[in-house]
Amino acid sequence: MTTNYTLAMEELKSLLRDRLDTSTSVRTHHSQDESFHQAALPNAVAFPKSTSEVSEIVRVCMRHHMPIIPFGTGTAMEGGINAYSGGLCIDMSLMNKVLRVSAEDMDCTVQAGVTRKQLNEYLRDQGMFFPVDPGADASIGGMAATRASGTNAVRYGTMREAVLALTVVMPDGRIVKTSSRARKSAAGYDLTRLYVGSEGTLGVICEITLRLHAIPQAISAAICDFELLAGAVDTVIQTIQMGVPIARIELLDSVAIDAVNHYSQTHYPLRPHLFMEFHGTEAGVAEQADIVRELATENGGSDFKWAINTEDRNALWQARHDLAYAARAMRPDARIFSTDVCVPISRLTDCILETHKDISGVGMAMPLVGHVGDGNFHVVPAVNPNDPIEMAQIEAFHQRLIRRALSMGGTCTGEHGIGVGKKQFLEEELPAGVEVMKLIKTALDPDNLMNPGKVL
Repeated sequence: MTTNYTLAMEELKSLLRDRLDTSTSVRTHHSQDESFHQAALPNAVAFPKSTSEVSEIVRVCMRHHMPIIPFGTGTAMEGGINAYSGGLCIDMSLMNKVLRVSAEDMDCTVQAGVTRKQLNEYLRDQGMFFPVDPGADASIGGMAATRASGTNAVRYGTMREAVLALTVVMPDGRIVKTSSRARKSAAGYDLTRLYVGSEGTLGVICEITLRLHAIPQAISAAICDFELLAGAVDTVIQTIQMGVPIARIELLDSVAIDAVNHYSQTHYPLRPHLFMEFHGTEAGVAEQADIVRELATENGGSDFKWAINTEDRNALWQARHDLAYAARAMRPDARIFSTDVCVPISRLTDCILETHKDISGVGMAMPLVGHVGDGNFHVVPAVNPNDPIEMAQIEAFHQRLIRRALSMGGTCTGEHGIGVGKKQFLEEELPAGVEVMKLIKTALDPDNLMNPGKVL
């Protein structure tokens, strides 16, 4: 199979005119995500404005065997947008319209380039919000493609729960709607779930219908520090097992707190912390907080320090979301190597404590942070990807961490996806399942042109 780039580029230029860019600067911007994985430039970048344009672009690429890499905002963590086979990057940023909002049904439909913050600004005056919050201001299309999660997942779920339906351009250019807006359906195969998490390997997600939620009457955030890491983790587990509907409960170890203090100019004690948020009525929030405070006290936690007003809450969560940048600031010449395991909540303490012991043996500063309410945590070392000894050391640690999680019934990735970085671990986690995935990929994309080399 030979790619005829000359003919493909002529047709694409005729279709898109100045919305096809081959400049080195634009191609470089689209060559790498936030991860340490080696950058790889596409041959060109297309900027469509509609689903029908995406369909035409895909048909051109298929005719001339040109690989396609969908691009949202470039904030992913596993090299999923890096163009290792060259080809055309389809940047969805001009498809940034909120197409429909239904306050009665509490759902909306957006184009793939709409970002999380943009959507919530649009919804705020209607008393609703979209809860999935991965930290970065990611595009909704990218979040669907990676099955993203975030700090609110413990209460509101991940993109798997948030997405009701999709409009997808298939590898042959057909436009397919995966489902209706109904809150439940038993109509055939669940195509929506097939595409949520497909990372651009089965088609281009163009429109997303999302489940929305009412803005809570009362919102309060609090932090609590602990003498021991185990006490913080045990508090999380007991909170979940008691059925407390906490909205966010995030763990930061003392190394993470040190990084946050330096980067965000905060002054938290250098001890393990829980960052928490409670949603509900005034009475409901007070009841939830009382239960968690009692559990924390029993596990060696300090008094809660509250952030009630919006400005203080935003500052608290911005400090948490800036952890990756804080870790990188510890070594400005390095890049982030982010891990992403998730284990059943009953094994969370074991997994975190064993991992902390492993970190001590490695001898590098590695912040540990996590959306621990659903068993997901990250170790976030800043590494020099050009240092083979350091990379070998980190890779060995990463393999031990993932195999530890798998041995406890967990997964190699809770929210970042597979990309290029976790393909071998996907095969270890789901060996027979990977064979089925390959059959699906071959059936839908027989020429392997949709984001080749990713996931499988």
